[in-house]
Amino acid sequence: MTPISPVRGRVSLVVAVVLACLVGAPALVAAPAMAAPGADPEGGTKQLRDQLDAASRGFLEAKAKLASSQQRQRQLTADLARIEAEVAEETETLGELAALAYRTGRLGPLGALLDSDSPDGFLDRATTLSAVAANENQAVRALERSKAAAAQAKAAVDREVAEQRRQLAIMQARKQQAEKALADAAQSAGSGTSGGSSSGGSAPSGSGRDSCSVDDPTTDGCITPVMLFALKEAKAAGFTRFVSCYRDGGSGEHPKGRACDFSATSGGFGGVATGDARTYGDNLANYFIRNADRLSVLYVIWFKRIWLPSSGWKEYTGGNGDPSSDHTNHVHLSVT
Repeated sequence: MTPISPVRGRVSLVVAVVLACLVGAPALVAAPAMAAPGADPEGGTKQLRDQLDAASRGFLEAKAKLASSQQRQRQLTADLARIEAEVAEETETLGELAALAYRTGRLGPLGALLDSDSPDGFLDRATTLSAVAANENQAVRALERSKAAAAQAKAAVDREVAEQRRQLAIMQARKQQAEKALADAAQSAGSGTSGGSSSGGSAPSGSGRDSCSVDDPTTDGCITPVMLFALKEAKAAGFTRFVSCYRDGGSGEHPKGRACDFSATSGGFGGVATGDARTYGDNLANYFIRNADRLSVLYVIWFKRIWLPSSGWKEYTGGNGDPSSDHTNHVHLSVT
């Protein structure tokens, strides 16, 4: 049986290297750019937002499946190591039985009788031979079962390795989809410090997590349980300035209750953020990025840049030149 540790080591290295390429490390947001008035308060197009939504969701789904596969592989590897230890032990036992049979002599009843000095000696020798044979047969069967189980465990590990490669390929494809959507949008358009701490919990899961079913504390509309969790976590971390979430009509996540706009100032959405307001927005955007997994972040937009789980920060040219659509006066957060 080929040891699994080299295989596991190579796969872990491949996964680590590819993930390092796919998932950009959190970085501070870009410098501000001045803006001119525009029309669409959200910026971008429905097609762009749909593409980013599909790409980010697909990437996060593949990432979750990859993590599950890696966990299964670790369990299977542990099972395989245990089985291989059993095979080694059973092989040793079988060798001892074979040696015992050799020393005792593989004689039939007649040979045992001729080799015995008395009837009692014959019975003792025949009983010993019978016990040795029975134990040897049992050991052979146990060894065969363990070898079959080891082969099955090895095949299961190989399947998980193949599954991980498949999910990595999906993640790469989703990353390319998001980047292409942003590049197409740009072509059509012609073109730090840490925050506080929060609970450390995770976004709600299960049925209803993404339904617009809870009251939006910032408007008279609704938001999803996941969005409400992210909003509360941000406030608990010290980001308590003006926020607006639900917005009726239009495309994107606001009408679905899956997005909030976090103003860089306390009184509402103003002009381009500078000074303390700019620092606040930088800190908030980076807070969402550092906690992207547990907050179920779909993407973050701030100062003409968009952060995606698959690609990190990218240029976002979907605005109309005004602070709102350019996202230079607020941080936009969309969740899954």
